[in-house]
Amino acid sequence: MTTTTTTTHAPKSAVSRIVAAGTHQRVLAFTSLIILLIGFSLASPNFMQTSNMIAILQATSVNGVLAVAVTLVIITGGIDLSIGTMMTFCAVITGVVLTYAGLPLLLGVIAAIATGAGCGLASGTFVAKMKIPPFIATLGMMLILKGLSLVISGTRPIYFNDTPGFSEISRGSLIGKVLPLLPIPNGVLILFIVAGLAAYILGRTVLGRYCYALGSNEEAVRLSGVNTDRWKIAIYAMSGSIVGVAGLLIASRLNSAQPALGLGYELEAIAAVVIGGTSLSGGRGTILGSLIGALIMAVLTNGLRVLSVAQEWQTVVTGAIIILAVYADMMRRKRSS
Repeated sequence: MTTTTTTTHAPKSAVSRIVAAGTHQRVLAFTSLIILLIGFSLASPNFMQTSNMIAILQATSVNGVLAVAVTLVIITGGIDLSIGTMMTFCAVITGVVLTYAGLPLLLGVIAAIATGAGCGLASGTFVAKMKIPPFIATLGMMLILKGLSLVISGTRPIYFNDTPGFSEISRGSLIGKVLPLLPIPNGVLILFIVAGLAAYILGRTVLGRYCYALGSNEEAVRLSGVNTDRWKIAIYAMSGSIVGVAGLLIASRLNSAQPALGLGYELEAIAAVVIGGTSLSGGRGTILGSLIGALIMAVLTNGLRVLSVAQEWQTVVTGAIIILAVYADMMRRKRSS
């Protein structure tokens, strides 16, 4: 009887520790965000100005969408290093459809999302069917998409000056038209819509349950008769479609598709996800945590810029945060094991 009781309650204790660790990390991340906001506000009176807050939200909209996308993959125990150049490739394809072909705006939006889904589908196939480690598969995809972006665009930016309404996707403000005192950019609104949908999928659908299950114990899921390859490919494809939205946002914000842009975005997104409590070993993470992490990265970058910290030192700080975030994740795993 004693053995049975121990066996029954041990998994519950493990789950409780994991949930508590994740909640603790989100609270810690949110507290860090508040401290950063207060610190930069005291250091510079320009930081809390409305225009600067809007700039922070604009920056968060792109990195936040990328963080949402890579959260899905990391929860499965994988990684996607291609999201930065994938975002650029989706922007370039949008430029081809709208500027070169002169097609309607809606088709450009569909093309960006479909292109991202296709790239994610390819990465998922490399990982699931060809059994290539996610790090290597997505590293290769990153280089492929970087080269294709340069080839298709002829190494030149593609501008959207002749596409009415394109810049409004990111820089316009539907909320501001209704509430003039809250000129929140459409890009931020799109971020929250994407995050809400992703959170619903993770928490309320079969795809979300398998996402966590694959990260927790993929072999057990496979032995239970589930086609794990199919679900893994679907998750990578869905992540890619979200990256397509990020491609639209950054192209709209710049009013151009910059083929050389994209490298480095994946590191900030992954750092945001880890800061928000998602484990690099898989099986644990939330969209809310990733959003908080993206806000921390945006506030930190903007605050350092407001304080006139040199760009090279901003890069040093970002790298240090990535190392600290990964170290904190390792410590969390040790405590919850």
